[in-house]
Amino acid sequence: MLAQKQAEEAIVSSLNQTEPSEEERGEEEGGGKDESLLSLKSLLWHGGSVYDAWFSCASNQVAQVLLTLPYSFSQLGMVSGIILQVFYGILGSWTAYLISILYVEYRSRKEKENVSFKNHVIQWFEVLDGLLGPYWKAAGLAFNCTFLLFGSVIQLIACASNIYYINDKLDKRTWTYIFGACCATTVFIPSFHNYRIWSFLGLGMTTYTAWYLTIAAFVHGQVEGVKHSGPKEMVLYFTGATNILYTFGGHAVTV
Repeated sequence: MLAQKQAEEAIVSSLNQTEPSEEERGEEEGGGKDESLLSLKSLLWHGGSVYDAWFSCASNQVAQVLLTLPYSFSQLGMVSGIILQVFYGILGSWTAYLISILYVEYRSRKEKENVSFKNHVIQWFEVLDGLLGPYWKAAGLAFNCTFLLFGSVIQLIACASNIYYINDKLDKRTWTYIFGACCATTVFIPSFHNYRIWSFLGLGMTTYTAWYLTIAAFVHGQVEGVKHSGPKEMVLYFTGATNILYTFGGHAVTV
């Protein structure tokens, strides 16, 4: 009996030691929820890795301009379209390679001077300043600002034009104001490292649209009596060529 009682007491004691109380369970569950929320926030919000750089480049490359390539091919003709697409792709890739090499050279020189880039994104005009001097920095900064200004205006007008075809109850200028107000909210994003979720969304939505158009083309086919022809005007030809240049040439700079 004594041995049995001692055994029972040992079991109860071990249970008391291993099983947590209700308060402890609540704290553990709360801590687990906090950790899951932190991990989810880190997954969606905190970027800065090599994969984030890849997704950022991909979301810039697979942009809405890519969806206009069929129309550009109709302006250029199939032969010119394929030739210019390959040519501009090679030219853009070579440019991206040169820019990457210059970035690495600038960063390695600054790191030897014990400069930290932990919370800093190197800009192109900084590279020009470090490798060529202040005059080139000024020229690069002026070019970047001009490019971003006109690029932003073009994007807003393009978005307004696209949505106008879907809903023409508002005019294009009003839609431009709406998209401008929506895009202005991005100033609240603290750092370029926090663009991870936007890269995912942009890449996903544009890829979905591209596949939707591709599948719809296979399912419905061509309209009866359609005729394929080359460019009818010189202006249309260079318009299509410029669009392909912007897609495969200019977008390579994002790398």
